[in-house]
Amino acid sequence: MRNVARTSLVDAAIAELRREIAAGVWPVGTKIPSESRLAESLGMSRLSVREAVRVLAHAGLLHTRQGDGTYVTATDESQVALRRRLDTAAAMDIIDVRRGLDLVAARLAAGRRTEEDLAAMRETLSRRDAAGRAGDLDGFADADVDFHLLVADAAHNALLGDLYRSMSDALRDSVRDQEEAALVPDTSHEDLLRAIEDGDAARAVAISVAILDQQERDL
Repeated sequence: MRNVARTSLVDAAIAELRREIAAGVWPVGTKIPSESRLAESLGMSRLSVREAVRVLAHAGLLHTRQGDGTYVTATDESQVALRRRLDTAAAMDIIDVRRGLDLVAARLAAGRRTEEDLAAMRETLSRRDAAGRAGDLDGFADADVDFHLLVADAAHNALLGDLYRSMSDALRDSVRDQEEAALVPDTSHEDLLRAIEDGDAARAVAISVAILDQQERDL
């Protein structure tokens, strides 16, 4: 009977923590409260909370850093499954999927972008350019992916943004895989920004296709 009771308490803790994570109480990347604080809030033992956190960490929703705390890494298991699949996907497969997402994002962004969207994209391209000139491949990859995420956000379609964001790690890896080729100066991303700024959906789509075609050749 004691084992059954303990299991039910752990299950209750798992359900409550999962609900808080899904609701965004603790956004992805933030640290959840300490084990003792969670135990007090939930009205159960630290042992039950510890087991619940262990289960959610195994599921990929949480990650415990020794000596630091436990952080949220995803809001639901479907994100985890997609991320794990993307981790093993071939670079060409990533580009094929991006052809769908990037073209939709560029077309919608050209018609829906705000001045705030444009300002954020300009700042990110400045970071991308600076990293490229410095030969900083990691900084370049981060800024490159951030720019494309901002294009997706400028489409003001929450589902599209979430889909693109779920691929962000795989996108960074695909840029890094190009190594020196990624750092060769070009104006394609600035051209894409101008097309979006001008509200020219057809040109934005054409430039997005050209960017992916070049990345395919570089691979």
